[in-house]
Amino acid sequence: MNDECALARENAPAPETRGCLFALSQPPLMLFLTVIGFLLLLGAVHDLYIL
Repeated sequence: MNDECALARENAPAPETRGCLFALSQPPLMLFLTVIGFLLLLGAVHDLYIL
């Protein structure tokens, strides 16, 4: 095993963690959630005001 590679990995900065807000900032996901939310809203309004 190469000791230089092991030392380089130990001194490397930790990878930046990405949380849920990064995932929600993606346009396809936001478009999908908007469509699902609109369909739920449409269903709720239909149940409330239409027999």
